[in-house]
Amino acid sequence: MRRRIENPKILLLDSPLEYKKGESQTNVEITDENDWNTMLKMEEEYVENLCMEIIAFKPDIVITEKGVSDLAQHFLAKANITAFRRLRKTDNNRIARATGATIVSRTDEIQESDLGTKCGLFEMRKIGDDWFAYLDKCEDPKACTIVLRGGSKDVLNEIERNLQDAMQVVRNVVYNPKLLPGGGATEMAVAMSLRRRGQKEIQGVQQGPFMAVGDAMEVIPRTLASNCGVSVIRAVTALRAKHAAAAENEQCWWGINGDTGDLVSMEELGIWEPFSVKVQTIKTAIESACMILRIDDIVSGSKKK
Repeated sequence: MRRRIENPKILLLDSPLEYKKGESQTNVEITDENDWNTMLKMEEEYVENLCMEIIAFKPDIVITEKGVSDLAQHFLAKANITAFRRLRKTDNNRIARATGATIVSRTDEIQESDLGTKCGLFEMRKIGDDWFAYLDKCEDPKACTIVLRGGSKDVLNEIERNLQDAMQVVRNVVYNPKLLPGGGATEMAVAMSLRRRGQKEIQGVQQGPFMAVGDAMEVIPRTLASNCGVSVIRAVTALRAKHAAAAENEQCWWGINGDTGDLVSMEELGIWEPFSVKVQTIKTAIESACMILRIDDIVSGSKKK
């Protein structure tokens, strides 16, 4: 088995490279020793024919989702072909997208166009106590794999969750390429705009929702200041003054530094949040508040004594 192949030709299979077993329990009675040898020879010829159909296309690597018998490994090794077995369906699809190969269900249906030729380097690498197969330098790959390692299972799970969150952030930005400043700057700007409109354009009782939502928006900068250990009242008041000093149509990037608690420009600090996530968060909060306000009574399931 070769452990390093440059520009390999990869064949992906969805069929076993071993003698086909019966669908149900099968009993065979043999009365002659020659019949037993004949049956074994038939099995060997069947596996050999499968391997010859593969060898005819001269692939460097054969990967199948099913099993590979020892006899099949022998024939493939003689042809200098590396074989992998028991690959998951999802991983096989990912390799197909990365190398340009087509998954074949029968060996007699293999075509030259089914072979993947977009992989630049195949290499077996040992990381820790385990061996990993790497398909590197692929031409225009449509899939990839990230190997995560950690000192314990809990650490590894935490790394995986963080990576998943980061990938979802990138996905949201790609689908909706808009960003908003973080550090509570967006929430404070929305709060100030709602207060201005409630005080200038709305009269009477209808001002209440605008002022209430404006107060609720300040929870984020207040929480950031509290987590930093600084004076919450002073930090939020100073931030509110910064946004109030800005003109009505002027952008204000000031927010709270999550490490020091100081007021800094989020544009200079480089803290941004996806627009789609922020909008969905505000929508969910408003809808939850409306749902609670619609509840005008509570039905108790306990019996009165």
